[in-house]
Amino acid sequence: MTGLQARLRADLLTARKARDTTATAVLRSTLAAVANAEALPVAESALTADGPIAGAAIGLGATEAPRRELTDDDVRAIVSAEQSERLAAATDLEAHGAGEKAEQLRAEAELLAVYL
Repeated sequence: MTGLQARLRADLLTARKARDTTATAVLRSTLAAVANAEALPVAESALTADGPIAGAAIGLGATEAPRRELTDDDVRAIVSAEQSERLAAATDLEAHGAGEKAEQLRAEAELLAVYL
């Protein structure tokens, strides 16, 4: 786990304790994006058509998968992408007359800017 990832997790715990629903939601979704980036694709050889369940993984440790090791720069790029998505969505929402939701997304983007 990188230093930035540990900071995100610690801040998530603080936000949860403070019952800050906005920060909690933003940090959870960002950490989920980081976890998705750590995942490696499943090899086709790990899946089999034999057995009682088609496509089930068979064998000791067959469901265990290695994770990619991300650097702080990788995590920072993910945070930046999450921030960019929120800003783009805010612009679209504002163009369609949903100013309140757009402001909420901009506030979420500002929260992520702290980690960049």
